[in-house]
Amino acid sequence: MDKLIPDPPFNATTPNAEALRSEELLKDREAIKRALDYYLDPPKPYAAKPRRPSTMYLVAPDMGTESLLAQACESLASASVLASDFATNLIGPQRNTVLAIQQIIMLAELAVNRALDNVDPQI
Repeated sequence: MDKLIPDPPFNATTPNAEALRSEELLKDREAIKRALDYYLDPPKPYAAKPRRPSTMYLVAPDMGTESLLAQACESLASASVLASDFATNLIGPQRNTVLAIQQIIMLAELAVNRALDNVDPQI
């Protein structure tokens, strides 16, 4: 049986086209490697850069532990009262959520009070 369309030649590409294709593959591999290195293994200058926290709200470095704990205790007590007042205006699941938050605040307040007692025992 005769074919109406002849078979394509076995090697239709020229050596020049193969060289271009291999250069494109090499460039693609290099780009993929750079992208993976950037996202999975950041460059050392960026990774070694120390984190500099914001100084907008700065606690005085010479504050004593007792003063810091006392301030934290007062802040937690205020947050507990705020949550309790807010919960009185809510009903249902929202009220339960706010009361759970208040309980977490109260537990933190108890922990801070115990730490304060350990720093300065009231005998």
